[in-house]
Amino acid sequence: MTSFSPKIAVVAIGRNEGERLIRCLDSVVDGLRPVVYVDSGSSDGSCEVAAQRQVEVVKLDMSEPFTAARARNAGFERLQQKYPQIQYVQFVDGDCELVKGWIEAAAKTLDANPNVVAVCGWRRECSPQKSVYNRICDVEWRMGPTGNVLNFGGDVMIRAAALAQVGGYNNSVIAAEDDESSIRLRQQVQGKILRIPQNSTLHDADMHALSQWWQRAKRCGYGYAQVSHLHGKSPERKFVKELRRTLIWGAIAPLAAMLLVPWTHGLSLIVFGRYPLAAVRTILKTWQQGFSWNDSLVWGLSCAVSVFPGAAGAFKFYLDRLSNKQNQIIEYKAIKTIHPTGKANGRSSKTRSSHRCGSTRYWLHL
Repeated sequence: MTSFSPKIAVVAIGRNEGERLIRCLDSVVDGLRPVVYVDSGSSDGSCEVAAQRQVEVVKLDMSEPFTAARARNAGFERLQQKYPQIQYVQFVDGDCELVKGWIEAAAKTLDANPNVVAVCGWRRECSPQKSVYNRICDVEWRMGPTGNVLNFGGDVMIRAAALAQVGGYNNSVIAAEDDESSIRLRQQVQGKILRIPQNSTLHDADMHALSQWWQRAKRCGYGYAQVSHLHGKSPERKFVKELRRTLIWGAIAPLAAMLLVPWTHGLSLIVFGRYPLAAVRTILKTWQQGFSWNDSLVWGLSCAVSVFPGAAGAFKFYLDRLSNKQNQIIEYKAIKTIHPTGKANGRSSKTRSSHRCGSTRYWLHL
């Protein structure tokens, strides 16, 4: 039986991640710590790939809707059962690979700061040059400050005792589940969340179509509505402003403008001038923060029009509540297959890693 370090463990989650999962597991499996992979009904051979790497596999029961929160909880519960001495848990999504040295840096930060319950870093996109949608994701990952922050993302190291104290993640939250968990960790444990100026993971969005971007933005709107429903009251008022802006400019204002055309002789359509103005304002603000013009341009345009799919997602949440329908994940990625040998698309995992994402050194000091 392998003897693992009793201090740190890893939970990876995935659903039909294909070769992305191979890179993810290869970045965390080193024989020094236990790794649990939680699979949410994959049909691409993910479980077999994980088992080949001596990773413990947890398959979620398909009788309940899948969510990232539910998967993370399942992995955390398995760790608590088998390794109750674990102090820190690194969570990572199956479409990400950990940057070398991140686990050590995060653990060192928690060691030095007893009042910190979670440590995150910068997620980066591994191939932002391959599509405009990947580039948008890469800009998104770099937004926000370092130091004490209000929330973390999917790639985070958390104190096991603190996460257990708040009951883990909220299984029913399908998007922004990390924001929701961050709130409870800060409120119930009185712990701080720290973002350190170091890259933690390389993400592979693999987005090449407008429909994928739409689905992802729709999921964001659903998350705004759901988390605002849970934590929209004072003092947090989480996502209240974001939700209000999304509903007004993604649905109410444009619909009202079109309905009022007969009575305003078309003057109501001036409302649509707001969208290019919002894009220009965001482009300039992003450029002033140090981003390139190309990055600023795609980010500004995305922000300006994402209110439309965002509003669709928010309305979907309210309709689900009215019909007592269980929350279900909104997916935007295509399913990729993995051969039983642990290969995808005819390449070995080593070849794919260098072909798809390249060396992580390029990102480390940006």
